[in-house]
Amino acid sequence: MLAQLPQTADPNLLVGYNTSDDAGVYRLTDDLAIVTTADFITPPVNDPYTYGQIAAANAISDVYAMGGDPIVCLNLVCFPSKKLPPEDLNQIIAGALSKITEAGAVLAGGHSVEDSEPKFGLSVIGKVHPDKFWKNGGAKTGDVLILTKPLGSGVLFNANIKNWVSAGAMQNCIEILTRLNKDSAEVLHRFDVHAVTDITGFGLAGHCLEMAKASGAEIVLELEALPIMDEALEMYQKGMSTGVNKFNEDLVTEYLAYEHDIDPHTMQLLFDPQTSGGLL
Repeated sequence: MLAQLPQTADPNLLVGYNTSDDAGVYRLTDDLAIVTTADFITPPVNDPYTYGQIAAANAISDVYAMGGDPIVCLNLVCFPSKKLPPEDLNQIIAGALSKITEAGAVLAGGHSVEDSEPKFGLSVIGKVHPDKFWKNGGAKTGDVLILTKPLGSGVLFNANIKNWVSAGAMQNCIEILTRLNKDSAEVLHRFDVHAVTDITGFGLAGHCLEMAKASGAEIVLELEALPIMDEALEMYQKGMSTGVNKFNEDLVTEYLAYEHDIDPHTMQLLFDPQTSGGLL
């Protein structure tokens, strides 16, 4: 859609919307660029504090995926004030602030609108050297793929609505989603990294396709090596799925090739939509 709009040429816009990268990058000086992004989600959990933590970690992740350090955030709030008490909104923002602070950034304010259901996220600005940011293109033959968080949050949240998921597995899932990608990014900075993205709504297969296209490369996945959240595969085996799996699968089907027969339940983990997923 954006490709149909007029584009303004600016040599300082190092990453814009003409690629499928996780954030924009704009050069300010020869040794400083800003990373800019925005993201918000509906509640995957009932607890407002945890919701704020997950939403914040999810939004901040885009800066880490570009190799940047988050520095300042704005709240993006849609809230049904006639249905929910203000204490819920306070807890959402408190949860988000805990992750903003952990990331070493600050909260500068935000904007709220009345809505029929809660939606929350952040606009995040980070900093990066204009010659040292990461993109989702650039993967080279022989590169090793590393995924820093396990898959399966989408199906676990849906299955949890029916009380199919054990308390321990659900708690483990939440702990993973509230974990910042900060430590993973710091480790990656020690190596010669050719391409990075984070795994979110399009699932692992969808984001791999974006990376493959941007890099002019083929990506080989070993399903047996994929990290999977506790009980996620079991939920697919019991017949649970998400409303997005089919859409994600359709996006990539023509580009997929299988070397041998794949268990259909395991295959669904490739299309499972992630929230606050890991770096790839």
